[in-house]
Amino acid sequence: QEANIVPIVEPEVIMDGAHSLKDCYEVSELVLRALYQHLAEQGVHLEGTILKPNMIVSGTKHATQAGVAEVAQATIKCFNENVPHAVAGIVFLSGGQSDIDATAHLDAMNRLGTHPWALSFSFGRALQAAPLKAWGGESDNVKAAQAAFAHRAKMNGLAAQGKWQSSLEN
Repeated sequence: QEANIVPIVEPEVIMDGAHSLKDCYEVSELVLRALYQHLAEQGVHLEGTILKPNMIVSGTKHATQAGVAEVAQATIKCFNENVPHAVAGIVFLSGGQSDIDATAHLDAMNRLGTHPWALSFSFGRALQAAPLKAWGGESDNVKAAQAAFAHRAKMNGLAAQGKWQSSLEN
């Protein structure tokens, strides 16, 4: 901040493994509490920070995958309890979720009502997977890849407003 740079703080509980949604919640809670304790000790101005975390999801190898509403509710509950309202915004990692899952989860969180922070996205794989597949390394496929990227960006933009619908994916 002293150098006029906005700190993007990126704690991530990865979704690899067999952990439950509850396990992800509990570990994320510990990480967020420790993070904000350390930021306070360092005198970081929270209004000038952006949080870039994982969503609260079941591990990829867990027998039961949490549904969209459950992920949204757990994520918002965890963040309401552990992220200071002074934080400027939260931009979620897709963290290995599928394109559609990451978009659906973000949309569901934004549909839960007003939050103390803007909830948006900073997706890598969930933005790039479809364009890379469309491109396939072939120069003839560049326009298709660009269209796929524009579509994913539009879908996630709608999700950040709570206006995405799965029917828009067809």
